[in-house]
Amino acid sequence: MTIPLLLPAVALIATPAQEQTAPPPAPPVVAPAPAAGAAPIVAPVSPIAPAPPIVDSSPTSSSAALPEFADPLSDPESAGAAPAGDAPFRATAVDPHRGDPLEGFNRAMFGIHQALDKAVYRPLAMGYQHVVPKPVRSGFRNFLSNLTEPVVFLNYLLQFKFGKAAETLARFTLNSTLGVGGLFDIAKTKEFKLPHRDNSFGDTLAYYGVGPGPYIFLPLVGPTTMRDILGGPLGGAVLPVAVGNPFNDWRFQFPSGVINGLDRRAESDQELRALFGGAVDPYATLRSVWLQHRAGEVSALRHHRVELQSPSEFDDPLSDPDASAGAPSESGAPELQDPMTDPAAPAPAEAPH
Repeated sequence: MTIPLLLPAVALIATPAQEQTAPPPAPPVVAPAPAAGAAPIVAPVSPIAPAPPIVDSSPTSSSAALPEFADPLSDPESAGAAPAGDAPFRATAVDPHRGDPLEGFNRAMFGIHQALDKAVYRPLAMGYQHVVPKPVRSGFRNFLSNLTEPVVFLNYLLQFKFGKAAETLARFTLNSTLGVGGLFDIAKTKEFKLPHRDNSFGDTLAYYGVGPGPYIFLPLVGPTTMRDILGGPLGGAVLPVAVGNPFNDWRFQFPSGVINGLDRRAESDQELRALFGGAVDPYATLRSVWLQHRAGEVSALRHHRVELQSPSEFDDPLSDPDASAGAPSESGAPELQDPMTDPAAPAPAEAPH
């Protein structure tokens, strides 16, 4: 029974001195009696409590207060130093096995690539496009694309997609015969309706659940992942091992690689200019677009097993951080987010309420 009596005393002692001084109580208000001869009603008025002291409650950023919502595009290595007065950043909030743990290396390689592209690669590609007639360029492109059909066929077999493997074999046969060695893409015409489909050993590894690994950018190669780097040499070795000459001769491999690279660079010039034109951070923009596109390819490959997909593959932490977390896309697939939004662009200021 003594505890309730002690609470006012404890609260009085804990109150600062400047807050203990209260204004004198107001005089009682006497209301007239409701009827003649009745006793007056006295209603005591409680003193008005002083306003509490104003405390600066400027909102802090959510990333500083909640490490789990830290910017996934920031360098995990540079996130250890926190400003004075803030809670220290916990390194465990960033998974070093996801996203872009090699960002420092990748940015350096991206800078080298951009310098080489501006000085050498793009001028050569534009010169190739200007000098070589379009029918000749299309013939070279079709010929080199036809050489990839055996790799596509083999990967469809490994993925147990026998219908698509049969279509790929029919496409390769038509273009190699009626298409004069693949110079003309006869199979994609409306008579046959057999378009080219990309499929690689990197796709097969993804089909069997192998994660993408770290994002990697290499000069004159472009964006890729560790999984695709491991699958690339396997695809490139199919024709040299299975057929031999001339596919295992550097005199064929080098010029065909140069022509293919220049043609791809020339064909993608407008897209790259549009992508980098308004980008605040070109490296982060390209990374976000490429990873979303690659995740979409893997999702389409494994569409019948989407419920078993790996979160690290399709819940990419490098997606646009400016997108509202509470507004899912119409289909619920992160690969259908707007890939052209620069993920490094600052968030727009919210209107005051």
